[in-house]
Amino acid sequence: MITSPAFAGKRYAILGLARSGAAAAEALLASGAQITVWDRQDVAREPFAGRCAIADPLTLDLTGFDGLIVSPGVPLNTHPIAAHAARYGVPVLGDIELFALARPALLPHKVVGVTGTNGKSTTVALVHHVLRMAGIPALLGGNIGEPIMAQDALEPNENGEGVYVLELSSYQIDLTVSLDPEVAALTNITPDHLDRYDGFAGYAASKARLFDLQSPRGLAVFGALSGAAGEIFRAQQSRRPVGRAVAADVAALADLQPGWPSLQGPHNLENAALAVAIAEELGVKPAQWQHAMPRFRNLPHRMERVCEEDGVLFINDSKATNTASTAPALAAFPPHADIHGGTPRIHWIVGGLAKEDGLGECADHFAAIAAAYTVGEAGPRFADLLDGQVPVVERCELISEAVRRAREASRPGDVVLFSPACASFDQFRDYEKRGELFRQLVGVIADCAVDCTPSSLLGDDLR
Repeated sequence: MITSPAFAGKRYAILGLARSGAAAAEALLASGAQITVWDRQDVAREPFAGRCAIADPLTLDLTGFDGLIVSPGVPLNTHPIAAHAARYGVPVLGDIELFALARPALLPHKVVGVTGTNGKSTTVALVHHVLRMAGIPALLGGNIGEPIMAQDALEPNENGEGVYVLELSSYQIDLTVSLDPEVAALTNITPDHLDRYDGFAGYAASKARLFDLQSPRGLAVFGALSGAAGEIFRAQQSRRPVGRAVAADVAALADLQPGWPSLQGPHNLENAALAVAIAEELGVKPAQWQHAMPRFRNLPHRMERVCEEDGVLFINDSKATNTASTAPALAAFPPHADIHGGTPRIHWIVGGLAKEDGLGECADHFAAIAAAYTVGEAGPRFADLLDGQVPVVERCELISEAVRRAREASRPGDVVLFSPACASFDQFRDYEKRGELFRQLVGVIADCAVDCTPSSLLGDDLR
């Protein structure tokens, strides 16, 4: 785990002992801090019995505490803990801030921080993959994989300093005050998680804070430049030297993308352009990243190629929990002029708990859809919206029924795309469980090797 003398003798309270909270508690204990921990679940508190104080911070006099560590899943705009900490002048922090405070004690290294509404997980995974293939020590953390404080610190090697590659949700940025990444990147910003913010402007401002935390000497890289993302880009250009706030060069990679089987679609071209800009800033040569890109494999539930059966490709994109993230998935499979006379080839399984009223940007790609199979709470409404817009609409309710019908209707060259454009909470605990079911269903109907990558690769903090 990551420890630091900066925490020795300090006092911290910790609210929430899921993966990131428990990792923070262990790291602070190992660093010589005095901590008080709390979680409403008995099983989460048990590992700390007899090792530190256990009490709900809401019941404590926080005078003399150096910080209150909370899980990014705690809604600070509604939870009373924020006001309680403010009464005592105690900062509310997250595990990413603990990492930032520990950095001076670590061996020479660099930090990459990537945020955005969609695409940040793929981008950080791709950066991590490219660095490692180039022989540069790299560690992946933040809102993906094992909590950063639970991982062993990096050591430099003959290929350069170690690089900590962090996916940062807006919630994590809200709990961070001193992180100064050498490279920061923004994929895009579309409306999401608005229940946690004062409208879209508040959500966008949270993303912008990552770049305000960064020193002007650091490199800021931007994917989408429309709307709020473009405003942040221009603001950062004005506060940095020339060339230290740049747009990812998507056009330069377009001719190479067909050779990257796990990075298809316009959104993945943008993710790849961000990753290349980041990697080159860290010393990776073009020949190195060109060798690495075709060997990248999708993360679970993100345009994941489950298998191909009789010429039909099955794609698990369960992570697409809003229409803005599903639209690029639809764009990734345009009609093929040499298959079925150029007719649509996507069999789209869509639905769940809708985050918005309509289908948003997905409507721009209806021409690619051969048939839509609507499921979940939003299914009936989506079916009404799609009726007359795509050739076939099947009202299925359950994913199992949708998979069966899509498989029966598809022909060689077609794609069965599970990209729900909705949250999962109407029928599932989370999008991982939803995606795992799709994989299992595909494995039952097809003689495929279904990749059951553990969902533990994914962060426990809200997406």
